[in-house]
Amino acid sequence: MIAVSILASIAAIGVICCLLFYLAVYTLLLFAGVTAGVWAYGTGAGWLGAIAVGVVAGFATLLVGHLLLIFVKPLWLRLPIALAFVVPAAVAGYHATHGIVKHTMPSEGWQIAFSVVGAIVVAITAFARLATLAPPGQPGQGVARA
Repeated sequence: MIAVSILASIAAIGVICCLLFYLAVYTLLLFAGVTAGVWAYGTGAGWLGAIAVGVVAGFATLLVGHLLLIFVKPLWLRLPIALAFVVPAAVAGYHATHGIVKHTMPSEGWQIAFSVVGAIVVAITAFARLATLAPPGQPGQGVARA
């Protein structure tokens, strides 16, 4: 039974890490939605109104981000847009990795080291997934042919 529980724990950690990688791009949307929902609740909108405002704010953030990535052409302007999505994902990756590593390593220095590595990996994954959302360049752009 102990071996089964160990294997089940490893499988659960693997599933959580896969979810973290898949959902890392949407960290900014969740943050925007929760912030708007908490603000709406604080102004007296009630639970239903706060949830509605949070959902609308999250989808609006997603829509604005996608539209900016589609219509903004210069790379130096696309990079800050991508960083707006990648930085919250890196912070979430750091805390998720730290939550896992904290239970397996007694040394605080190694916990932080592994958490930083986890944040970097999640940030790279989020950037790569975000790059697939951006449309490719126009057919006439690119390397000139002789």
